[in-house]
Amino acid sequence: MSFFDAINISASGLTAERTEMDVTAENLANASSTNNGTPYQPQAVDLQSVGSGNSFENELVSAMGGSSQSGTPGGVEVSGIVSENVPAQLVYDPGNPQANKQGYVKEPNIQPVTEMTNMIQESNSYQADVTAMETSKQMYSDTLELLK
Repeated sequence: MSFFDAINISASGLTAERTEMDVTAENLANASSTNNGTPYQPQAVDLQSVGSGNSFENELVSAMGGSSQSGTPGGVEVSGIVSENVPAQLVYDPGNPQANKQGYVKEPNIQPVTEMTNMIQESNSYQADVTAMETSKQMYSDTLELLK
């Protein structure tokens, strides 16, 4: 394991969480958007782990000087942004030019409370990655001070 792997892993988490926050913000911004009668489809981020997929046990054995099949360090990356398959909701709005004969308009089925809860969780995860990166940075700095 390289000296800066902890920072690189935290950085991958920061990038992934930032993408999730952007997608959540887009969902919130389009919570009532339609395009020619077609409601906005909410999106979600697919994440996948990076690296050789080593287990914690293998990494611990390797760190303690044992033999392990340790490969590249882990992390996370965005594997894609996908549209969620959520049916539209019908909202009664007879004055809307996109309303059907009964006065209903198809709108995205986006729950702002759920999206805001997701945003809080993503923000907390982002902050945890920042803290992990700062801790690694401080640890490296302290190590260099010892070597003086």
